[in-house]
Amino acid sequence: MIVTTANSLIEPAIGDSDALEKNISPEPNRDGNHPRSGKQPRQNNQPRRDKRDVHGWVVLDKPIGMTSTHAVAVVKRLFQAKRAGHAGTLDPLASGGLPIAMGEATKTVPFVMDGRKRYRFTVCWGEERDTDDTEGRVTHASAIRPSMEAISGLLPRFRGVIEQIPPQYSAIKVQGERAYDLARDGETVELKPRPVEIHELTLVEQIDSSHSVFEAECGKGTYVRALARDIGRLLGCFGHICALRRTLVGPFGETDMIPLEQLEALCDRAASGEGSLADALLPVETALDDIPALAVTRADAARLHRGQAVLLRGRDAPNCSGTVYVTVAGRLLALAEIGNGELIPKRVFNLTGLTASSARSNESI
Repeated sequence: MIVTTANSLIEPAIGDSDALEKNISPEPNRDGNHPRSGKQPRQNNQPRRDKRDVHGWVVLDKPIGMTSTHAVAVVKRLFQAKRAGHAGTLDPLASGGLPIAMGEATKTVPFVMDGRKRYRFTVCWGEERDTDDTEGRVTHASAIRPSMEAISGLLPRFRGVIEQIPPQYSAIKVQGERAYDLARDGETVELKPRPVEIHELTLVEQIDSSHSVFEAECGKGTYVRALARDIGRLLGCFGHICALRRTLVGPFGETDMIPLEQLEALCDRAASGEGSLADALLPVETALDDIPALAVTRADAARLHRGQAVLLRGRDAPNCSGTVYVTVAGRLLALAEIGNGELIPKRVFNLTGLTASSARSNESI
């Protein structure tokens, strides 16, 4: 949704934001990796390369076996970016979409994390494991194998808003400690159920008597591993995740994903003067697809940039309220709130540096 003011648009000089996102960093993973400012140790006494300002999103098609923390570090190194973080952890076992925000895109991470996620996953019946996936220790076993009819008949109970107990091996904090750290130390972790929303849950394929393939679309905070665990318990056969792929995160789908090998090849070509790293970037505002955009004049942009509110008057004033993203001459300027006839800046963007190429921008907006 695009709304504009009546005056012509002229691009202002955009300066530094005074509300820099300092806490966007990869979340700890179940394997216990704890990133510290995204810095990686130098190896073989190699000289430190100069970091640069890079702004935009890379939706990595994360390979199986790589932690989200490591994925961010690799992409950050390839781009020589000053800042990077991800919008939602993927377990090492999982593949698929890992949106990585660089530079000013880190200010839009919450909009992606609050969006829907879609997964395709395979459940192995007959065993429950303490991690709820193949990496864990078997805790319960059964010779029972469920029929497609039994599975399909149970799925409606897992759609809508449900109460879900997170896996013991999760990043949830218990008295200041991560649950997976406590579980790894042999402690029994008692996590409280919490509401999550499952928008869709379907049985896609029955590979054999021991393996079923599902697709799920869910809201923030949902654990697919817990879905497999709970469905297996109600079926009386137990179960755990043996394959997991994320196909959607907020506005980012499979067509936006880029495999690591392809990204590395693009970086090699860019280093030799063939192509540009900008071709791998999606614009910062791609994360803001679900909120209205408001175009303003140069004079209003200058006030917003200084942190001052802008009065919205006249017949062309927008009649919406709430959060908008502000543009000037087609360029992202700020996140702002509309209320009581005013446009109040909340986050101002400084997009000086490497950004998405115009071709990629037109493709994505």
